[in-house]
Amino acid sequence: MGEHSAPEAASQVRYPLRAVARTVFQLVIGLAAALPVIVASSGLPSTAAGIGAALAISATITRVMAVPAVNGAIAVWAPWLAAEPRAGDL
Repeated sequence: MGEHSAPEAASQVRYPLRAVARTVFQLVIGLAAALPVIVASSGLPSTAAGIGAALAISATITRVMAVPAVNGAIAVWAPWLAAEPRAGDL
């Protein structure tokens, strides 16, 4: 039988503060994009569309930030948003 190694912990487990920073960033961008709709809305039914837009945009940004090439670019240009710190930052 072959030897099995223990799976490496996910970056969210190893660097929880980075995961929080990324999530907050994604939510802020989503809310900023939907803010005009939310402000223009006065009632709950109208506001629901703005909240839905914010959530959809946040989900899209989350998915895009999970792409390895995008995460590599984030590590270079916005290292505080990278999933893992650079080797020199440890």
